[in-house]
Amino acid sequence: MAIDMAGPAFTASASAPPQPELLVSAALHLMSHYSANAAQAGPCLKLASVIERHLKALASHSDLNPVLRATCQQLSEQWAAVVDQALPRPSRPTLFKRFVGGTRQ
Repeated sequence: MAIDMAGPAFTASASAPPQPELLVSAALHLMSHYSANAAQAGPCLKLASVIERHLKALASHSDLNPVLRATCQQLSEQWAAVVDQALPRPSRPTLFKRFVGGTRQ
């Protein structure tokens, strides 16, 4: 599948804010990949993080309808929770290790 690199999405100024339609399209595309991949290989932390960032960008986009902005804000918070739950938790030292190592927690 060839990608047209001459389209307006690729030639837009780097300083201009992304068009909301492109962000919505990208977020939906990423969500469908997340859903398809989660069934086969389990949840992907990087993909969930990118989805959360796209939704956060949409929530702060001034050209978006207020209801859509609020929805994107709520969804970005839900995806942030998915990312937080998927992060590996540091192992807590055992009582013996704390005693021998001299660290207190």
